[in-house]
Amino acid sequence: RFSGTFVGNAESTSPPAAATSPPAVAAATVPAVPTIPVVPTIVGVPNTVAESVLNPNEVKPPASGTRKARVLYDYEAADSTELALLADEMITVYSLPGMDPDWLIGERGNQKGKVPVTYLELLS
Repeated sequence: RFSGTFVGNAESTSPPAAATSPPAVAAATVPAVPTIPVVPTIVGVPNTVAESVLNPNEVKPPASGTRKARVLYDYEAADSTELALLADEMITVYSLPGMDPDWLIGERGNQKGKVPVTYLELLS
């Protein structure tokens, strides 16, 4: 249970009277404030990495660290970087440095793309 006493900020959050908006005449003579262009980025990722999109077809599998996986559910690829999956098929998977841990690179024959880990049963 919470007690009936509330401890809060005793200071007023409203601006002081002197900080109210200036008269209309003064506002007309104030120069425009320059704006800074905003460049969208992915939080925590340097711009050089955010600008380059992972293309699984250009990625070489590691010399070691590939595993076989059985697909548990059908998966429809959302874009060309992903690999569509059919339930019960076998694919080869591996991860890449800096890649989201919820995804792996999957290979089926000459097809390659990102696949969600939750749709796979890793075998070897």
